[in-house]
Amino acid sequence: MDNKVEILGIPFSTLTLTQTTVLLEEHITSNPSRMFHLITANPEITITSQTDKQFQKIMRGADLITPDGIGIVMASRMRREPIAERVTGFDLLHQLLDKGNQHGWSFYFLGTDEDTNNKAVEKIKTTYPNVTIAGRHHGFFSNNEEEKILMEIKHSTPDILIVAMGAPHSDKWIHKHKDTLDQVGVVFGVGGSLDVIAGKVKATPDLWKKLNLEWLHRLMTVPVAKGQKSRWLRQSSIPKFIYQAVIRKR
Repeated sequence: MDNKVEILGIPFSTLTLTQTTVLLEEHITSNPSRMFHLITANPEITITSQTDKQFQKIMRGADLITPDGIGIVMASRMRREPIAERVTGFDLLHQLLDKGNQHGWSFYFLGTDEDTNNKAVEKIKTTYPNVTIAGRHHGFFSNNEEEKILMEIKHSTPDILIVAMGAPHSDKWIHKHKDTLDQVGVVFGVGGSLDVIAGKVKATPDLWKKLNLEWLHRLMTVPVAKGQKSRWLRQSSIPKFIYQAVIRKR
C-alpha cells in the first residue's frame, strides 16, 4: 500500500477512518487466515519508539499504522505530506463492531481488569447483538494463564482480536505471539477503549473532539493506573515530538 507518509521513521497510513475500515473488511472477507497487525500510534507512542528499538522494529513490521493523535496529523501537514484525519483505536473499534454486527464477525477481547472487561463485553453484546464473542480475558494474567489464553484464541480463531494492555505492551505481546495468533483475522491494541465502553472512564464529549482536545480531556479526567507514569509526565512527549518531527524534520 502506497498511502503512507513517514514521520520519525514510522510509516503512517494516510487512509481515512472509512477507508481503513473498508481495508480491514476486505482482509477479513478475502484473506481471513493471515493475521493483519494494525497499530494506532499517537505522538507519545512515536517518541517511545525512538529509544525502544524493539518497538520501532515491531512498528515498521506492522501491516498498518494509523495516526491516533492530532499531533501526527499536524506534523504531516507542516511537512506538506498531509494526512486527512486521525484514525483512533476507539473509533476504529466501533466501526469494526458495526461491520461485525452486519457480517456476524467474531471478536475476542483481551485486557484491562476483570470487572471492566466483563462490563465492556456485556455492553457490546447488548449494542451489537449479531457479533459473536469468541472469548474474553482480563489483562492481568500469569504465565500459566497466558498459555491457556493463547490456546483459546488459537482454537476460537476470532475475526478480530482486541488487546487492551496499554502501549507498547499490547503490540509487543501481539508480536511475541504472532505465530500462535496466525489464524486471527485482524489484531490491534485499543488503549483504554474498553474502559470507556464499560463506563469506567467518561467518553470525550463531541465538542472536545471537534476542537482536537481529546488529549486534554483525558489528562483531566482519566485516573492513572498503578505503576504507570502520570499523564502530565507522559504529555512531555508532545514537545519532543513537535521538535523532532516538525522542527528537525527527521
